[in-house]
Amino acid sequence: MNVSATSLNDSRAVDAATVAVEGAATATASDPTRWLPPGSAALGSGANGSLELSSQLPASSPGLLLSAINPWDVMLCVSGTVIAGENALVVAIISSTPALRTPMFVLVGSLATADLLAGCGLILNFVFQYVIPSETISLLTVGFLVSSFTASVSSLLAITVDRYLSLYNALTYYSERTLLCVHLMLAVTWGVSLCLGLLPVLGWNCLADRSSCSVVRPLTRSHVALLSTSFFVVFAIMLHLYARICKVVCRHAHQIALQQHFLAPPHYVATRKGVSTLAIVLGTFGASWLPFAIYCVVGSHEYPSVYTYATLLPATYNSMINPIIYAYRNQEIQRSMWLLFCGCFQSKVHFRSRSPSDV
Repeated sequence: MNVSATSLNDSRAVDAATVAVEGAATATASDPTRWLPPGSAALGSGANGSLELSSQLPASSPGLLLSAINPWDVMLCVSGTVIAGENALVVAIISSTPALRTPMFVLVGSLATADLLAGCGLILNFVFQYVIPSETISLLTVGFLVSSFTASVSSLLAITVDRYLSLYNALTYYSERTLLCVHLMLAVTWGVSLCLGLLPVLGWNCLADRSSCSVVRPLTRSHVALLSTSFFVVFAIMLHLYARICKVVCRHAHQIALQQHFLAPPHYVATRKGVSTLAIVLGTFGASWLPFAIYCVVGSHEYPSVYTYATLLPATYNSMINPIIYAYRNQEIQRSMWLLFCGCFQSKVHFRSRSPSDV
């Protein structure tokens, strides 16, 4: 009897252990991250879905936090640091040089300010995402980024309009009317950018309904569609103005060809160089922003977030290239840099006055 009772107890114990193992296997299959460390679970959830701009990481050891950092976020932060450094120098030069108060330099300063804010926003987004996680602060950061990049794109449009006006209204370009037009464009640019950036903060976000998220969380699909459509409109206007400018340059070149005994006026030579510069600007602008704008329209929050990173990172490079094209190539700004860093001006280097189209 004792032997039978012992065998019966052993059999019940084996059955209980088998049930426990099967239950654990079932729980693991239903929740693959159940037995993973917090950092691993965070990384696993980011493999698919929209780009998390307001994600929160659980409190853990420093080593585990470092293992949970996304390398794409690090690259965005590095890009933001370079952008902020480049454009901060341009803003400092323009603001500290009284001679750089013409309409074209006011617009270049607006572009540099917008790109400077965008670079700072990328840095702040990284800090608030990994160091100080908070959905409320992250919403403010996302709105700040939307406003900054919108102001950058709009400033490029304003500069293109300025090029157009400098050609079609060359005689009256330096009048007070032009300065008033520039200030009006800046007011519209920054006003619209601020409104678009405030939309996520005021409630147009997908924090309460993840099914309405876009490829960039917490922005909704409708908000991203609005931003992408606005970009396509801006890009189309820039292309149209660029075509009009090329038409004017070709007409001037034809008139000069009919009068071969006259030399080409310096203004038209500068204008032709400005058109080539504008072609480079449009090329880099389209190559930087078009992939991200198209993906925002056709993409879904269920797609892998690597697609969003791969299109967003080149878009930030446009803010890195802008100061090189618009500022550091300009000889007035080069002269101001000599004065700022050296405290003197080298007279051996020749600087000539440039037209608005030659920036």
